[in-house]
Amino acid sequence: MIRTAALAHIRDRRLIQTRSVGKEVFYMAGGKIDPGETPVEALHREVREELGVGVTDVSELGVFHAEAYGHTPGTQLQMTCFTADLTGDPTPTSEIAELRYFTVSEYAAMHHVAPGSMLVFRHLHELGLIDW
Repeated sequence: MIRTAALAHIRDRRLIQTRSVGKEVFYMAGGKIDPGETPVEALHREVREELGVGVTDVSELGVFHAEAYGHTPGTQLQMTCFTADLTGDPTPTSEIAELRYFTVSEYAAMHHVAPGSMLVFRHLHELGLIDW
């Protein structure tokens, strides 16, 4: 089981996703929760590392379970996802090559999609927060 914390930041009814250097798939911004770290602590650390900004007004969106994309088949992902505001304009830093905001259909049309991200996209659409 891979435990992660993820950011569901919405702008113009689109959800931010990040692509790591050398990868084709876009994932939720965030990453693995370190031993002894809470999901909220991991969110703050990962967003600062990946997007170069802080988060405020953090609220838990939910815990999502899916198969972990890019890992051995059967490896499960437990992703604690949070909505939050950003302290500035996000920019790719460190291992992140690119960030983009997607509607559900724009993300689903990509050649590679992460199952965990798709769960969050669908959930946010059901809540009326992002466009199809």
